[in-house]
Amino acid sequence: MPPPSNPFDVRARHGGQGSMVVQMNVQNPTRLECLRGKDSWYCDAGDLMTLARGYAEVLLDLGTGDGRYARALARTHPDWLAIGVDACREGLRGRSRVASVGDNALFVIANALALPSGLTGLATRLAINFPWGSLLRGLLDGDQGLLDGLCTDTRPGAILECRLNGGALAEVGRTLDDGAAQARRMLRAAGFVPDAPLILDAQALSACPTTWAKRLAHGRDPRAVYLRAVRADV
Repeated sequence: MPPPSNPFDVRARHGGQGSMVVQMNVQNPTRLECLRGKDSWYCDAGDLMTLARGYAEVLLDLGTGDGRYARALARTHPDWLAIGVDACREGLRGRSRVASVGDNALFVIANALALPSGLTGLATRLAINFPWGSLLRGLLDGDQGLLDGLCTDTRPGAILECRLNGGALAEVGRTLDDGAAQARRMLRAAGFVPDAPLILDAQALSACPTTWAKRLAHGRDPRAVYLRAVRADV
């Protein structure tokens, strides 16, 4: 079946074709390429904003990996639009084809350290779950592209949730406590007001709907910390 002429028409969202994958157009970062299976088409940032207006909340899941968290939140909250963002296309292909009536999850192929302007002012909620590699280093080192994106892509009062695991922090020379403290400093620099950190045990990790959380919960090192922050109303 060919893609609909307007992929963000409400009929497209309820057509049983599954969630969409979206890729930034490098020449025009306000345009996003939608992929569903082998079909692709472009939409403008205005189309995405129009779609978002139909939902009570818009979740942006940075470093979404296989997209499990975004899809889980979309299923649990049918009045939310869940947008997963990751630089790796292959991890998202399977999830993008999963059919779901009334589907409200979509995916964007983009680098979290250089988020496309097509996402500006979109999110009421933002998640960073168990980052590693460049995303973790960018958060702890205060990468300006990442910090700017956290602020510009969220609305005032947006809720940010971040989960860090001890193993990933150890790989970049940080303890769990030190890493949490540094992440909180960087969130403040991005315009967020963080709450006190909460330690996550194996039971809490098991309840978190991400693939990596399940692995951590049953692994050798189930240490993790949860950070919640609210974007200042500026």
